Amino acid sequence: MFSIVIRGLRSTLPRQSLIINTSSHFHLSSVNKAEDVESVQKAKISKAMKAYLERAKEYESCMETARLEYKLGKRHLANMMGADVETFTQQDIDQAVQYLFPSGLYDPAARPTMKPPEEFIPRKKGAEFDETGRPFHPLFYTGRPNLFQLLFDVVENINKLNALEDSTRMKGKSLDSVGKKIDTTGSEWLPKELLEKKIVETISDIEYDNFISAMNRLEAHALSDRVKDFVFEYRKPLISKLDNDTIPVPQHDEDGRQCVTIYECLRKTARGDVTLKFPGTGKIEVNGQDLRSVGNTQQREQVLFPLLFTKMYGKIDVTANVSGGGPSSQAGAVRWGIAMALRSFVDEDQIARMRVAGLLTRDYRRRERKKPGQAGARRKYTWKKR
Repeated sequence: MFSIVIRGLRSTLPRQSLIINTSSHFHLSSVNKAEDVESVQKAKISKAMKAYLERAKEYESCMETARLEYKLGKRHLANMMGADVETFTQQDIDQAVQYLFPSGLYDPAARPTMKPPEEFIPRKKGAEFDETGRPFHPLFYTGRPNLFQLLFDVVENINKLNALEDSTRMKGKSLDSVGKKIDTTGSEWLPKELLEKKIVETISDIEYDNFISAMNRLEAHALSDRVKDFVFEYRKPLISKLDNDTIPVPQHDEDGRQCVTIYECLRKTARGDVTLKFPGTGKIEVNGQDLRSVGNTQQREQVLFPLLFTKMYGKIDVTANVSGGGPSSQAGAVRWGIAMALRSFVDEDQIARMRVAGLLTRDYRRRERKKPGQAGARRKYTWKKR
């Protein structure tokens, strides 16, 4: 910035120095030059770049529209259920959809649902550079900016933990007072396919090995529990066995026989418990009555099917107590309880065959509710023209 001072002007002007600042002139000239360069660069935009930017903008606009529709649907559901939209969680949304739009379809994937758009719309990379060709990400020219940004974050977390460890030791304190090593039992690192989907980039096997090596180093740190959220963001739980998959250990009754009891045997509104005793004579009692005097032929076959399938009929005594529901649902509850208890008396191959046959799968089907304006769940009133 510099100034030009002019003195000795006519008396019509005030008696003071006239200062002309030329910095604004140079500033305007630089702006004009930048606009000229930008206009030239815009003129040189190729068709491929235009198509790329248009696709990126379309994807972002589509996601924004989907988010607005999701928020609007969430507000409507909350109003219909009489709940506060601010505290309306995704679990509340699922329950509301199940109540307001009941479906008799057995496959859960075919039932109506409402999820955030990020869960069902595949992720795509947004615009990585502007119309002038300037990249947004500082690591754009590495070819895989998201991967190298992730590795950079891993190293940064390791350095922070090292600095914390050094300062704690210099103060003479124990590391246990600051943090501990993370426990990753029951989980594993994301496989290559899921990692590529998460960072929206294709990586090589060597780059994936480098990622695993860096994350293992971070996990092995003595204070890795302080970055637990970051670590578990790139881990997935192993296929854990459910409570129903845990085979109960047989106990012994007063007669010395092995016995297993399965509680919470459910089918529709029927609830019951089943006790199996081995060895036995094939005696089957339901609510204190012999099976031959309970229900009809089809329901008795339902109860006997697990025993016949595993060839254990006549070798085990069954005692079942069931209440609620109808005869059919009670038979289904007893059948499921017998099948679950039989796992304690058969080998693994037999258990696998039972699982394939559907004996170990709980039947969650319920009676479909009546719809307003209809005679039943699906039945309509007779329509007459006149």
